[in-house]
Amino acid sequence: MGKRIIQQARGHGGPRYRSPGHRFVAKPKHRPLDENEKKGVVNGIVEDIIKCPGHYAPLARIKYEDNNIGYIIAPYGLEIKQQISSGVLAALKSGNTVPLKNIPEGTQIYNIELKPGDLGKIVRSSGDTARIISKHKGKNIVVRLPSQKRREFDPECRATIGIIAGAGRKEKPLFKAGNAYFKNKARNKLYPRTAAGAMNATDHPFGSGRGGPSYGGRASSIAPKNAPPGRKVGMIRPRHTGRNK
Repeated sequence: MGKRIIQQARGHGGPRYRSPGHRFVAKPKHRPLDENEKKGVVNGIVEDIIKCPGHYAPLARIKYEDNNIGYIIAPYGLEIKQQISSGVLAALKSGNTVPLKNIPEGTQIYNIELKPGDLGKIVRSSGDTARIISKHKGKNIVVRLPSQKRREFDPECRATIGIIAGAGRKEKPLFKAGNAYFKNKARNKLYPRTAAGAMNATDHPFGSGRGGPSYGGRASSIAPKNAPPGRKVGMIRPRHTGRNK
């Protein structure tokens, strides 16, 4: 009798495979838009720089002048007790959050909003930065992302100036499997990964060692078109068959 393979079990959801969000410190984001930001600037002081297991980049806890506490992704060079600002009239320096329309071409930015007011969605990983390429009055602003892809943004979208701290993280070797295990455990990632063909027949469709030259399994099978995530294993289903007419 078969059972759900691990991809299906993870896709189904449940506490066993759910990300341990209760261990994460906070979700870093821009300040919610208010009248002070739309017309002027709101200042804050960096109280602490924090390592959160849910983020590769360090976070900074900010206490704003209205006594609200917020968390941002820390830029390179940020220090405790440093003042940062957010708003239309904020200075153009590292760590400040400013609308794209007020940032000059060539400036490095991160944590960019996809839509005005969504508090920041992209360019958020350690060492990442984007760059404003071109600005035209009354048109969208072109930004070059870390992938070198160019994308247009609404001029009212906000971004933080600078480069995200923690660059060079991928260059440091893990040295041993134990370090990789704890790195993935912090986010409940599956590690180590067992090859499907090395499993038993009850654990995966490719298991058992029968039916193939090296690994067994359904090498020629194609998953149904409407198969759920996890069952789409094996060969990729063609869009159509037969000759093109």
